[in-house]
Amino acid sequence: MTQEWKIYTKTGDKGETSLIGGKRVPKYHERIEAYGTVDELNSYIGLIRDLEVNQHIKYLLIEIQDRLFTLESLLAEDLETSTRVLPQLFEKDILLLENEIDEMNNKLPVLTSFILPGGHPIVSHCHIARCICRRAERLTIRLAENYPISDLVIKYLNRLSDFLFVLARKIGNDLGAKEEIWKAKI
Repeated sequence: MTQEWKIYTKTGDKGETSLIGGKRVPKYHERIEAYGTVDELNSYIGLIRDLEVNQHIKYLLIEIQDRLFTLESLLAEDLETSTRVLPQLFEKDILLLENEIDEMNNKLPVLTSFILPGGHPIVSHCHIARCICRRAERLTIRLAENYPISDLVIKYLNRLSDFLFVLARKIGNDLGAKEEIWKAKI
């Protein structure tokens, strides 16, 4: 019989939480900020998946959510105290994003200017997810200045934000939404 997994542990009531490995840190620790932002991104991608997108995109978003859980665990691991074997990111995870970006991009009008986010609610949600992804990337880069973080983690977040941008354009194009070009007022 499996042990019930309690939602509340009461161990964080004083503003601390445990990293993988048991080390206690404040809930505002830079590791928590990084993987918490990835968790926010993961939830937002779940929202996009629940909208009217095709089955291939749903499949990709589920795969991305899986990879983001892996990424969160890697960010939450204290290498000095952890003895757990964690799931890993692989170069093939990044290649999947790159291949999907290329395939979508090949069917889109050439981009010659910055575009304003929006045009359809699903498109806007993709742009918000892209912004959350960029924040997660920035926080992870900052974290990597003080702690060992796999280069694949940062690379994955970078490529995922590119994927979300192109996905926004693809969905907008599929829905016939007009891309609004940014016209700088100089």
